[in-house]
Parts: sequence; structure tokens; C-alpha cells
Amino acid sequence: MTQATVQSEQSMTTAKADSQTAGLAPTAKNARDLPKEVLLKWLRDMQLIREFENRTMQAYQQAKIGGFCHIYTGQEAVAVGTIGCVNSDDPVITAYRDHGHALARGMTPEACMAEMFGKITGCAKGKGGSMHMFDRPNWLFGGHGIVSAQTPMGAGFAFATKYEHEVLGKTLEGGEAKKKVTLCYMGDGALDQGAFHEAQNIASLWGLPVIYILENNSYSMGTAIDRHTANHENLIDRAKGYGMIGVKIDGLDIMNIYNEFKPIVDQCREESRPAFIDLKTYRYQGHSMSDPQKYRTKDEVDQYKDRDSIAKLVSDLMEMGYLSEDDWKSTQKALRDEVRAAIDAAESAPVPEDDELFTDVYANPEKNLSPTATYSHGTKNPLM
Repeated sequence: MTQATVQSEQSMTTAKADSQTAGLAPTAKNARDLPKEVLLKWLRDMQLIREFENRTMQAYQQAKIGGFCHIYTGQEAVAVGTIGCVNSDDPVITAYRDHGHALARGMTPEACMAEMFGKITGCAKGKGGSMHMFDRPNWLFGGHGIVSAQTPMGAGFAFATKYEHEVLGKTLEGGEAKKKVTLCYMGDGALDQGAFHEAQNIASLWGLPVIYILENNSYSMGTAIDRHTANHENLIDRAKGYGMIGVKIDGLDIMNIYNEFKPIVDQCREESRPAFIDLKTYRYQGHSMSDPQKYRTKDEVDQYKDRDSIAKLVSDLMEMGYLSEDDWKSTQKALRDEVRAAIDAAESAPVPEDDELFTDVYANPEKNLSPTATYSHGTKNPLM
């Protein structure tokens, strides 16, 4: 066997691992060394989120979606870039601006859109809505509407995976236990909640492999971060106070996210320890669809749009020779068609039957839990 043959086989092995076809995170140390198909998938996922959210806003304005609805436009690089650094069976949990995370994790646009339409084909059979995306097969555990409620749960998932690996030696299903890392996303408003500080303390004390990702878009609803959080320019000092890894990352460039975040994932997984990431990003839309946005100027929003993460990745891929103008136009059209099909499917899907109110409420339904109804497990969503 020649040296050239060995190098070729090694290259093919690396490309296969980095393509994430086996559900494993890429191994390349620099994003520009990743295979073409990985980088193009990042672009596709980011644009899918952008198009999905555009259609979501339209449907909400047409009163086809009810309740609270929080749009992810502008922050696409955060979800796609960080999730692109972990394995497909690493737990992910987030707050209520969750459509982007669901799609980045692998949820179909049909299941995601149907959930917001309140239809039985939604990921939670129409009972969760915009803020409660849940996808057990893809290890996405919400979507949580209470500010910071997901942070102690993130520590809990990390404890569960650590316990399986170090104590049980197998998963609860009887499979092979392995080192995992949990991603727990949060917004600025969760920073000062007591539950988060308690979670950080226990995560550090017990060496839990959880990474708290602050999607720092500068605002908690309509309140600027400098008005509600002390020492807001040095948030990673808080991580140091708990003996955690603390890193500040520019979240508007997905290649930069990979380059800086991937080593942290690897370290937390290998050493079983927590981390806190101050990931600077920006949302183009209001806090929710009902937000008049009087707390910021159009010029401020436009300044961030000039640094748009999707446009930056398109430019990089064209420079690398991985993408042409025609390719990009074709991708955009295909994604518009895909999201349009998801809208059509959501509109035509049936609403849940009345008895669905009493299904999937308890993990272990028992008799006499209610004097008026019998709780049970419901039918599974075929899309999931």
C-alpha cells in the first residue's frame, strides 16, 4: 500500500466522520477544513429557519397561529453552529424562542408548523404551540415558557447521562452508555434568575457536562441588558465564580462559532465539567409578535443586518468555490417550496380530538387521578 493510498483512505475516513452521517460531531479543528457537504448543510439549515420564520410571521398575522410567538430571525448561526458541534444523541434543551433549535436539531418543518397551528400532526400534537417544541427522537427536550426553568433541567440531563456512563454502565434502555454533553440555551433575561445560579453551582460541584449557551441579543423582552444585569460586559466572570469554563464568542459568524465552540464541547465531554458561553447575537424582530419595538432604533437593527450571518456564510462558501449564484438561488427556491408545503400540510391537518386533553399528561397514568376524566397515553405522532 502506497503512502498516497494511506493518505487517501485517511482523508475519506475523516470526511465520513465530519459529514455527521453517523450522528457524530465533526472532528476538524477549523471550519474551513470541514467537508463541503457539512458547510452547505449549515447554510441550508440557516436559510430553512429564515424562510420558516418568514412564513410563521405571515401565518400569525393571518390569525392562523395563536398565543405567544417568538421569532428566531437573525440568530440562526447560533442554533445551527452550536448544534453542529455535538452528536445527534446529545441532549438539547432551550427556552421559548425555539423554532430554530427544533429545525436545526432535525425536526421536520411539517411537524414544527403543525404544532404552531394547533394540529394533531404537530410535534406535541398541537398541545404545546410555539413555545414548546419537543422532539424525543432527535434529543430535543423543549421549548420551555418559564424564564430560566430550562437551566436546572439542563443540569439534570447532564447528571442523567453522567450517571448512566459512570454508575450504571448502560442506558436506561439497555444500550451502550457513553460520554455526552448537554446544550442548554438561554436568553439574557434568564441570567439573573436564582434557578440558574443554583444550577451552575450544582453543575460545577458535581462535574456535570452541561454547556449553558447565553444567546445574548442585548435585550430581555424590551429591556436592554445594561439596565438589568450588573457587569454585563464581563458575564463570563460569573462562570469563573462557579469554577466553570467561561468563554465569550461572536455569534454572527457560524465558522467562528464552530472554531471556538467545538473545543469547548470536546473538553466538557472528555473532562465531565460545565461551561458558560456568552454568545453575542441579535434578533431582527421583536421579542414576540406583539412587540412594538419602541426600545431600539431602525438604524441599530440595520447595523446588525449588514453583518447578517447567512450572507456571511454565502460569501465565504462562494469564495471557497463551494457555492455559485445559481446554486444559492436554487436552494432558496427549494426551501420556499418546502416551507410552503409545510404550511399547506398544517392547514389541512385535523385539530386534536377533545379526549386528547387527558392524554400524555402523566408519565405513569393511574386510576382516580381526576374525578372527571381518565388519563392515558395518547397515540404517537406519525411525523415523529
